[in-house]
Amino acid sequence: MTTTLLPPVPIPVATAPTEPTEPTTPTPPAGPGRSITGQRLPRAAGWAVPAGFAAGGAAALPSGVSPGLVVLAVLVSSAAFLYAWSRSVEGPRYALDRLVTAVVTSAFGLALIPLASVGWTVAKNGSDRFDGAFFTDSMRGVVGAGGGAAHAVQGTLIITALACLISIPIGLLAAVYLVEYGRGDRLSKALTFFVDVMTGIPSIVAGLFAYSLFAMIVGPGVRMGIVGAVALSVLMIPVVVRTTEEMLKIVPNELREASLALGVPPWRTILKVVLPTALGGIAAGVTLAIARIVGETAPLLITVGITTGVNLNPFDERMATLPVFAYTQYANPGVNREAYLDRAWTAALILILIVLTLNLLGRLIARVFAPKTP
Repeated sequence: MTTTLLPPVPIPVATAPTEPTEPTTPTPPAGPGRSITGQRLPRAAGWAVPAGFAAGGAAALPSGVSPGLVVLAVLVSSAAFLYAWSRSVEGPRYALDRLVTAVVTSAFGLALIPLASVGWTVAKNGSDRFDGAFFTDSMRGVVGAGGGAAHAVQGTLIITALACLISIPIGLLAAVYLVEYGRGDRLSKALTFFVDVMTGIPSIVAGLFAYSLFAMIVGPGVRMGIVGAVALSVLMIPVVVRTTEEMLKIVPNELREASLALGVPPWRTILKVVLPTALGGIAAGVTLAIARIVGETAPLLITVGITTGVNLNPFDERMATLPVFAYTQYANPGVNREAYLDRAWTAALILILIVLTLNLLGRLIARVFAPKTP
């Protein structure tokens, strides 16, 4: 008996009715007179307009007009012209953006003018005596030309090193107390208040304080390197406290909690976890604090004085420092006036180079010792 297989019957599937679509209008291609982004000024307009007005201002300088007025007129006129041009072409939104950009850039340029002027003047006038003899000779027995500032360089290094030995431990311990132990109590609030006050005191007040302190101990008329170191430490301690405090605050609390959870004492947690984490910022802050005090003149003029020979003992008699050396050479020129002025400018140049080096070193330390993140 045979069976016949019938073909499968297709089952109809219900489909949703399709809605009629609206006809779309094709977008016409952008022609020569049509721009999708709108009209814009040339890319070089941001610097070409100020350059053109600056060329016109340079042409007006020989006529006897004040250079400051010429610079101000160039900045204002170039910003106004650029705003009007951009408003007519790009619209008010882009015009306002270009105006604000011009104002901010002009403010930055104006801030750089005094810095560049001082740097160029000191480098130009101080390069005449920037030689080997200036770093090896002293002023002992020198009346006119010749001599050097070897005794002043050595005195500056010794006094600054003593100020660091006094300031860095006190500043670090004070900052550790404020962040790790104080936590808003009365003593920490009082310490924070006095640190803020000390940050803004004039340098001459620090010199008078150190002189009065040692005058009561040793006697009136005292002039020693250690007195100048104490005066500089009064100026340096607030900076060290502030920078260290800010660096310790950004250390994550999770690191402290993890160390304490393992049974590590708080002092060891601070020593092994907190301080190494903030070491880069602390070192950079200390370096900037040194740069802050290395060029102080008023406190050293009162507490240390000046001498013409080399004195490497900070606990006996006067010492020479670069700031006071530059001041005395410029304020009290001798028979050969130009020789004294050249030595003053060279001492100022050395101070600027020291401060610049310390600032670059601080940035390098902060970058090298910063916590590494993936």
